[in-house]
Amino acid sequence: MKLNEIRDNAGASKERIRVGRGIGSGKGKTGGRGVKGQKSRSGVAVKGFEGGQMPLHRRLPKRGFVNLFAKDYNELNLDRLQAAVDTGKLDAKAPVTVESLVAAGVLSKKRDGVKILGKGALKAKLKLEVAAASKSALEAIEKAGGSVKILAAKAAESVEA
Repeated sequence: MKLNEIRDNAGASKERIRVGRGIGSGKGKTGGRGVKGQKSRSGVAVKGFEGGQMPLHRRLPKRGFVNLFAKDYNELNLDRLQAAVDTGKLDAKAPVTVESLVAAGVLSKKRDGVKILGKGALKAKLKLEVAAASKSALEAIEKAGGSVKILAAKAAESVEA
């Protein structure tokens, strides 16, 4: 067998049908869309339309609510912090902030800050500046000789006319 002799099995792939390319193709003129009406025109997407019957998304009851003021924190466990220190991504002597965690590749983006959770063990003495931390995480950090500074939520900027 040679590289230039490699082929797909016969019938493994179909050629696409070129629509609207003349009467002889069998898919010319209306291009398989039928005749007239909204769905024969371009730019139509009638998703969820059930022919005048009340659509499913309107028949079902509403449930719950979305809290507009909810914070979207990056959740970070102690073992992940320790692993970053062990591999040399984080400097144990410098304060650990959201910016330093993103720069080290521990987090992908800032979001609304970092919440430290207590899973795993922490041996490094770290100085953390984070948005929130669980009780177990605070105890473990202080037990390791580190400190945690909880940053106050930024006040909403007032808009003056």
